[in-house]
Amino acid sequence: MPKLYKTSSDGAELLIEKLEVAESFWQRGRGLLGRKNLEANQALWIMPCNNIHTFFMKFTIDCIFVDKKMQIKKIVSRVSPFRFVGPYWKAFSVIETSEGFAEKKKLSIGDHLYVVS
Repeated sequence: MPKLYKTSSDGAELLIEKLEVAESFWQRGRGLLGRKNLEANQALWIMPCNNIHTFFMKFTIDCIFVDKKMQIKKIVSRVSPFRFVGPYWKAFSVIETSEGFAEKKKLSIGDHLYVVS
C-alpha cells in the first residue's frame, strides 16, 4: 500500500502509512462514504479532484489540496459532514485525512509531499 511523506531540508517525514488511492470514476465518487471513521495513519488520495463534499459522511476530516507536483495549495481543516469544499483551481488532487491531521503534522501551504508505493 502506498505511503505519504513530507519532504524538507531535514529529510523526509512519514505522514501516512496507509494511503488509499481513488482514481476511477466510481472510487472518486464513493470517497469515504459508508465508513465510520478514518484512522490517524490512514488517508484517501482522490485524483483528479479540486473540490469535495462530505454529504452523508459520519465523521469530520481534513482536506489537503495539492497540485501536480504535490505541493500543498490549500488546507481545509475540520470539515464536518454535509459540507462543500472548493473548488480550488490550482489543485490537481486532494488528500483526505483524519480530523486535526494537518495541524498535528504542522503542514502548511507550499510544503511538498510525495508518495512511495
